[in-house]
Amino acid sequence: MSDQTDTPNMDLSEPLRRALGERYLTYALSTIMHRALPDARDGLKPVHRRILFAMRELRLSSSGGFRKSAKISGDVMGNYHPHGDAAIYDAMARLAQDFNVRYPLVDGQGNFGNIDGDNPAASRYTEARMTAVAEALLEGLNENAVDFRENYDGTLTEPVVLPAQFPNLLANGSSGIAVGMATNIPPHNIAELCDACLHLIKIPDARDDTLLNYVPGPDFPTGGIIVEPPEAIAQAYRSGKGGFRLRCRYDVEDLGRGQWQIVVTEIPYQVQKSKLIEKLAEVIQTKKVPILADVRDESADDIRLILEPRSKNVDPDVLMGMVYRNSDLEVRFSLNMNVLIDGVTPKVCSMKEVLRAFLDFRREVLIRRSQHRMEKIDHRLEVLEGLIVAFLNLDRVIDIIRYDDDPKAALMREDWGKDHPRAMTEADYVSPPAGDGELSEVQVEAILNMRLRSLRRLEEMELLREQSELMEERAGLEDLLESEDLQWQAISDQMRETRKKFGKDYEGGARRTTFAEAGQIEDVPLEAMIDREPITVVCSQMGWIRAMTGHIDLSRELKFKDGDGPRFIFHAETTDRLVVVGSNGRFYTLSASNLPGGRGMGEPLRLMVDLPNEVQIHSLLTHKPGRNLLVASSAGDGFIVLEDEVIAQTRTGKQVLNVRGDVTLAVCKPAEGDCVAVVGENRKVLVFGLEELPEMARGKGVRLQKYKDGGLSDATTFTLADGLSWLDPAGRTRTETNLAEWRGKRAGAGRMAPRGFPRDNKFT
Repeated sequence: MSDQTDTPNMDLSEPLRRALGERYLTYALSTIMHRALPDARDGLKPVHRRILFAMRELRLSSSGGFRKSAKISGDVMGNYHPHGDAAIYDAMARLAQDFNVRYPLVDGQGNFGNIDGDNPAASRYTEARMTAVAEALLEGLNENAVDFRENYDGTLTEPVVLPAQFPNLLANGSSGIAVGMATNIPPHNIAELCDACLHLIKIPDARDDTLLNYVPGPDFPTGGIIVEPPEAIAQAYRSGKGGFRLRCRYDVEDLGRGQWQIVVTEIPYQVQKSKLIEKLAEVIQTKKVPILADVRDESADDIRLILEPRSKNVDPDVLMGMVYRNSDLEVRFSLNMNVLIDGVTPKVCSMKEVLRAFLDFRREVLIRRSQHRMEKIDHRLEVLEGLIVAFLNLDRVIDIIRYDDDPKAALMREDWGKDHPRAMTEADYVSPPAGDGELSEVQVEAILNMRLRSLRRLEEMELLREQSELMEERAGLEDLLESEDLQWQAISDQMRETRKKFGKDYEGGARRTTFAEAGQIEDVPLEAMIDREPITVVCSQMGWIRAMTGHIDLSRELKFKDGDGPRFIFHAETTDRLVVVGSNGRFYTLSASNLPGGRGMGEPLRLMVDLPNEVQIHSLLTHKPGRNLLVASSAGDGFIVLEDEVIAQTRTGKQVLNVRGDVTLAVCKPAEGDCVAVVGENRKVLVFGLEELPEMARGKGVRLQKYKDGGLSDATTFTLADGLSWLDPAGRTRTETNLAEWRGKRAGAGRMAPRGFPRDNKFT
């Protein structure tokens, strides 16, 4: 007998495309709706909302005591947010950092990090409680202002959104990266946002540009100066996308005797001070800002960065203009107002749309709180009505409670419109007949739970007064729920109260970020920033370079390292730029002011530019703007290049003459005159017009002279009327004016050199 198992034929396969698509879509929606994008109504992400709700459940009010952060993050993780405690604590710590959040929602005690980028202390060491701002977001939560939903395991409930007395989305800003979308919203000033809301309530179809009269721009917690044009700011708020140029705030401090220094007192938002100083030190070391001499951090509780100029003659605005371009003392904060409308739909909104979504939500909260209050009033009025009946028939109530077997049922059956004689004994007591009475179960319970001390005559008067007040309040709520105008009036009163509470009189409530025009800072050449002094540039055969003070005698004997000797010696000035020409056809640029002094042997030129070890230094020139250079390779190809085109902006240099294999750069000379003279290694000379050479910025060039064997030895330019000159073996200058024999077209073979031409085949 064989065992057979009936296995159902289940096909569990599905197309990979559909499987991946469905699962990734689920992940994307989860990231967008429950992690990265804030809700337009309260401006919070789920983790922040759960942190504040858990702190409320722990009764951590702004006027109460502190609790350990580990307890708070543990409750959030266990009850509402099933993620890592480190992520929860990091989110809570950020809400306590006054340099990250414009209006902190958590009041931290202990080390919660600093603007240098240091991390907060571990959660077991720090304590926290809510701030008054956080309480304003939570107010009305116990009055059915918002919907609640079950937590992740269904054992507790949590709010879907917080009631939010002010537009927290814009007040504290938000940033996040979801799947396929991101958000980045700067913080703003609460008082200005309240003014904009009041204007939008008064004029619902107000234009976005009109709202800028109330909210001129972001208000960053670290202050700074916004230098974005008003038109660009208006366009950014109108479209929901754009950016703001934000600069540091600085003062020029006079040190006396013409000396001064820059004192930076506010740095841009989200810039770590320690990394900023590292960047400034790197700028000084690499001499990207040659007029900046030093940077110091003298910060204590406030920001105080010292920038020292290299010379007192420098204009502070010019110095800061260069520092702005090369450091994070000026940043661009991008605006991307991508939020969840009604907590569901992601949308890039304008400022008006965000404020409208908030105001509509506040109206919904007002209606729900009013309805909840009416229910409470109705319940209390029902109780009061029963208590008043009890006071009017106090003797009968006492008899029923004293003698009846079931006082609750008897009180509910009694007809209180009749006169009831007082029962002196239990035998005199007559129980109410069966039937429906006047009092409800709620009223009877209130009567039975009433204390004996409440039987005073004064208490009856208090009940009548309370009933009158509640009736009046109920009538006001009915009018409010029936009139949209009254609802907006109530919201306006709430916004004015919020503005007064968190306005300029609130600690840190005044605007911190100001506005200014960027201004046009002229690009001042480096030469204008450096003191112009004469120097003598000395470069040895082994490539050690130095700059000696003053114009010395070029024939003077100088000291070099053992086995080394002079190669290039010429006069220059500290404002000059030097052009280093490598045998690989690459041109490098040096600033004469950056050369080492002449007291020692100098420094290797290869440490200043990225010149490969196998490449030789062919030429070292002083840059002269507008001058033309003749460049040619050992293969006999060349062209004319404008000297301005060979200036390199980086130490890696700029490739000008393309060479391959064993071919190297053979000639780099100023192009002056109207003719070119070329001599090959075969001692043949060719003279042709300079106009036959093309002017190029980079390339291989054109053929200068044709060779069967060998290559180019030298080339030069000259004026035909003055003749061609060279130094003979005796050191005398010889000039040949009759050059008809050697004249020809470019790329010709040429004729043998004239008698007396140097044996090294060089013109100079």
